[in-house]
Amino acid sequence: MSLHVSLPASGPDGPVDGVALLVMDRPDVLNALNFAQVEAIADALEALDRDPACRAVVLTGAGDRAFASGADIPELARQTNASLTTSNDFRHWERITATRKPIVAAVRGFALGGGCELAMACDLIVAGEDAQFGQPEIRLGVMPGAGGTQRLTRAIGKAKAMDMVLTGRMLGAREAEAAGLVSLVVPAEATVPAALELAGRIAAMPPIAVMAAKAAVNRAEELPLAAGVADERRSFYRLFDTEDQAEGMAAFAEKRAPRWTGR
Repeated sequence: MSLHVSLPASGPDGPVDGVALLVMDRPDVLNALNFAQVEAIADALEALDRDPACRAVVLTGAGDRAFASGADIPELARQTNASLTTSNDFRHWERITATRKPIVAAVRGFALGGGCELAMACDLIVAGEDAQFGQPEIRLGVMPGAGGTQRLTRAIGKAKAMDMVLTGRMLGAREAEAAGLVSLVVPAEATVPAALELAGRIAAMPPIAVMAAKAAVNRAEELPLAAGVADERRSFYRLFDTEDQAEGMAAFAEKRAPRWTGR
């Protein structure tokens, strides 16, 4: 298999409750993304979205050379406008971004082209110090096609996005962090453990509130401020119909740890 799924994930100190680990494993091509691999990732995330045992996901690439080095160029080179339109294989990217549960990308080595787009489709990025992010499609006579121009611009601003997209230059982990693309930079060998620890902290929070908060933050990129605040408030009100809201506030008043049920 080119995609491995573990639930619960195993961290340095044992299983990480509520966290699934997805590992892309195509070492011969530095975890390059062909259409079947993107579909498999979407399938796995949809299954985990339905699984109450999963409350957060870590996505990474096998080995230490690449998260994902980009698209599978030999497969992509055979395509035409007509084939891409009729097959609609790019629809699987929207399935990935529709995942309700938080996804943490653990990036070592190259995250280029589709690999950078996949990392940006996640909710947080933990980068090893050896990580390199880029959208080098222009060097192949094309441009990003899975959200690269849109998510990169929103993450780091127009000026830097233009630089990366029009020249194909890469950002190292520290520059990516300073630009706002990366949430956390850690020593390379600590990348996956740090991502699992972060995902574990998220998984320990009330599941319904986590999914509602993720959705609200994502909508902030798409809605005008007034509409976004109104949407946020509706979601806030709805959480008062959950058992977790009552438990969280009772636990606070009683000075004890809450016991979340996801209801």
